[in-house]
Amino acid sequence: MSLEIRVPQLPESVADATLVAWRKQPGESVSRDENLADLETDKVVLEVPSPINGVLREIKVQAGTSVKSGELLAVIDEGASAAVPASAATNGASAEKAAGTALPRTGPAARRVIEESKLNTGSISGSAPGGRVTKTDAVAAASTASVGAAKSAPLAAPAAAALEARTGRVDQRVPMTRLRARIAERLIQAQSTQALLTSFNEVDLGVVQELRARYKEGFEKKHGVKLGFMSFFVKAVVEALKRFPVVNASVENNDIVYHEYFDIGVAVSTERGLMVPVLRDADTLSFAAIEQRIGDFAARARSGAITLEDLTGGTFSITNGGTFGSLMSTPIVNAPQSAILGMHKIQDRAMVVKGQVVVRPMMYVALTYDHRIIDGREAVQFLVAVKDCLEDPGRLLIGV
Repeated sequence: MSLEIRVPQLPESVADATLVAWRKQPGESVSRDENLADLETDKVVLEVPSPINGVLREIKVQAGTSVKSGELLAVIDEGASAAVPASAATNGASAEKAAGTALPRTGPAARRVIEESKLNTGSISGSAPGGRVTKTDAVAAASTASVGAAKSAPLAAPAAAALEARTGRVDQRVPMTRLRARIAERLIQAQSTQALLTSFNEVDLGVVQELRARYKEGFEKKHGVKLGFMSFFVKAVVEALKRFPVVNASVENNDIVYHEYFDIGVAVSTERGLMVPVLRDADTLSFAAIEQRIGDFAARARSGAITLEDLTGGTFSITNGGTFGSLMSTPIVNAPQSAILGMHKIQDRAMVVKGQVVVRPMMYVALTYDHRIIDGREAVQFLVAVKDCLEDPGRLLIGV
């Protein structure tokens, strides 16, 4: 019995997807729930699992093709077995291993570069934990391979001399992923449709650092997760949003939509680009729950297991450029939201406290906002509210 494999139902917000790569080829055995192909959407990479055990008989759509929900991808013969003698399969596997073509542990983005560049995968060293090959590893290997191929090709004397003079000057053209293209589109859209303005302030994080140092061991032992800075910022942001609801609002045509809930997006950097999974009802979450969910989001986003539901919605966002050493920046609003808070590097600076010059751990914070609905007064006061909550976290307990 034959079974047709079709594109899974895509969410309403996703019109189509790109078939990035086939994980199985015609004639190969497949197991139930085994991934057959990778589909890349504007937000995530989806897998197409096999619903049955059998053999992949025919592929209907080639890699690189744009597909829509329900479109026929392949045909599987249920219960069949691959027509490959055991000895031949063993010899083939051994030869593949010896040739270094066995696919290492990779994410979808890295696999796409490997396949498009026809790389010898056995020569790629993974830099991620567990030896996993990242997109950066694959791009670097592709660049090295290009240089090697160029050097090994026979050239006339003038051409060889020119190439030698230009050693290292190699251009590599890599197609923009759908996610990267979508990020670019949304950023340009935000800047062209919103009146964006950024206000700055600085926060003394000495008290927060002291609290983390005092309770970090007990917190991790009890909750199984480290006490980071992000939970303090999420709590402070929620408190400030309660005081200034317009910062949590959005524009819809000529209306201002005030959201009476707090779904906070937390930006996560991945190989494929920036993703912003959402903490639903952040006002109801404990410090431990916030840290646990952020850790889970980060792990799944970087492994390609994040879902569209995780990325959908959000009323306000936080991004932390400080993890990469950024001292100051102007973040761009994640439309249709109306504001985003940028965190930055904590740096010891000389500050005047009660008439004395002391060294304090300071962080610049930036609020980019849509000036169409948020006035400068509200933006500045919002930042002051965040600053007050972080410099005196006791306010979060008693609500002042």
